[in-house]
Amino acid sequence: MSADLSRVETWIFDLDNTLYPAECEYMALIEGKMTAFVMRETGLPRDEAKALQKRYLHEHGTTLAGLMAHHGVDPRAFLDEVHDVAMDRLTPDPALLAALARLPGRRLVFTNGGSKHAERVLERLQIGDLFEDVFHLEAADFVPKPAQATYENLVRIHGVDPRAAAFFEDSERNLKPAAVLGMATVLVGAHAALSSADFVHHRTDKLPPFLMNARIRTAA
Repeated sequence: MSADLSRVETWIFDLDNTLYPAECEYMALIEGKMTAFVMRETGLPRDEAKALQKRYLHEHGTTLAGLMAHHGVDPRAFLDEVHDVAMDRLTPDPALLAALARLPGRRLVFTNGGSKHAERVLERLQIGDLFEDVFHLEAADFVPKPAQATYENLVRIHGVDPRAAAFFEDSERNLKPAAVLGMATVLVGAHAALSSADFVHHRTDKLPPFLMNARIRTAA
């Protein structure tokens, strides 16, 4: 059955592994750069650095937040370095463009990535013009999802009515704060069907057909 999203006026999307499929492994390039950064910063061998990288992600929301908290890392230097990767794994998807274009109201991107990264990815996917704005790490004062205060700041800064908003994410835990605010939540990716969390309202393995089939608000 198609999802009933007829109450939605603001459509909020995570960026990485949500607006493009995780299977393209673009994030693997970035994660490799993160591991190299952690190795250099801590002096740890690769396996230990990768384990620390994942622990910081789990405990702090992003590897960067952990590095800032425990190692005093300059966030802008980190973002510039780890996002400096080739873009050839990302390809524009006409089905995604059409699916996004049919949505009534506003569209926002909400990412734990930096502003330059978001701009590059949206440009590469040829969908940047469809979004009103990007709420990126700099806008969040480098406090990443899933911090509840960051969602509240997004809502305040962009004048979002949470009960008329939907949030799309590939990370289950990042949907909980949106649900707390009253947003409809959609878990995206091959793993989505395995989720049983009550704060996940909809699940889909592929974003474009889900959006094309969703029941949406029609013009009065």
